[in-house]
Amino acid sequence: MPRLDYHTAGESHGPALIALVQGLPSGVEVDEAFINAELSRRQGGYGRGGRQKIETDRVEVLTGVRRGRSTGAPITLKIINKDSRLDDLERTPPVYRPRPGHADLAGSVKWLTTDCRDTLERASARETAARVAAGALSRCLLRAFGIEAFGFVRTVGTAAWSGEVTAANRDQMHLARDASDVYCPDEQASALMREAIHRAKVEKDTVGGLIECHVFGCPIGLGSCTDWRDKLDARLAYAVMGIQAIKAVEIGLGKDAAALPGSKVHDAISFDPARRAEPSLGFVRDRNNAGGTEGGMTNGEPVVVRAAMKPIATLLRGMPSVDLNTKLPENSAYERSDICAVSAASVVLENVVAFEIARVFLEKFGGDSLTEARQNHGAYLDTARLLPLKPPVATIAGRAGA
Repeated sequence: MPRLDYHTAGESHGPALIALVQGLPSGVEVDEAFINAELSRRQGGYGRGGRQKIETDRVEVLTGVRRGRSTGAPITLKIINKDSRLDDLERTPPVYRPRPGHADLAGSVKWLTTDCRDTLERASARETAARVAAGALSRCLLRAFGIEAFGFVRTVGTAAWSGEVTAANRDQMHLARDASDVYCPDEQASALMREAIHRAKVEKDTVGGLIECHVFGCPIGLGSCTDWRDKLDARLAYAVMGIQAIKAVEIGLGKDAAALPGSKVHDAISFDPARRAEPSLGFVRDRNNAGGTEGGMTNGEPVVVRAAMKPIATLLRGMPSVDLNTKLPENSAYERSDICAVSAASVVLENVVAFEIARVFLEKFGGDSLTEARQNHGAYLDTARLLPLKPPVATIAGRAGA
């Protein structure tokens, strides 16, 4: 079975975005309505720009699906760009004044041009629509095994929510998040976040924030400790840092772990036989500072990933820059943009995290079909619940000595 992977193609104002997903086993029910709902959520959120009124993202499945189920062949997902105008010089003129904080300057020098247009079209976060589609497709697989991802907004600027998301309250939090136009599962915090975004709009500025994702239902042992490239937390960090405007990624307690003693950081382990049937196999923690990973592997607790998104680089009032042709001081160029895209980024986070979980899940349990993956998954859990499979070495040695 090929390794689960995906590739994206397309540009911000090109005709379409494409995601090619390889390695999904046959027999997975492909829920197009769910994928489209995730694409719609990515377009939403208070503070978004004018383009979201133009586009209505919907996925078109071109290959790899028959009668609503995956065939095992590569799956091609297509998302049309209604605002497609790359070759219209009046609507997409050359850009010679790079925006601080964007890819404009570095990309223009890299490709030896003074026109930032090609760089900014590909570097645009519009590309994340394809990644959301691929992630939502992977979640069709995860749902078959009771694994669910939940992403939300933790802060916008200095407006913050300090509440907890748990297995017990996640359904309630899910409803509350979906009722918020900033994707925060708390009404009071949402109001403060909207105020921060509105203030930035009045000041012709932009604002960033913290986004967070919890993945529930992961069995112990996804990922690996034997090779640094296979560590799940490293792969999660790589995927999340690849989201436009993300400047930091944390797993669990994250950077706060550096200021605390080990006794306050590490999650004590106990065993509850009544919880053997759960993904944790009965191993219980009183907290989840590790964020569901230890040694690069899932430990049975929810996987928790947090990311910091910087403010959007396109400011309505511009910022000091230079004209790449004359090298004289100029204000940066303005391209239609958002005041705040933290809400949208939380949807991207949720789906790229889910894809990485699906990737390591199939590395451990995968086969050519969903049926085979189910058998592998079930056999592993059944065997793990029987541990130890033979008497411990100390017991055998003790009997021999007697």
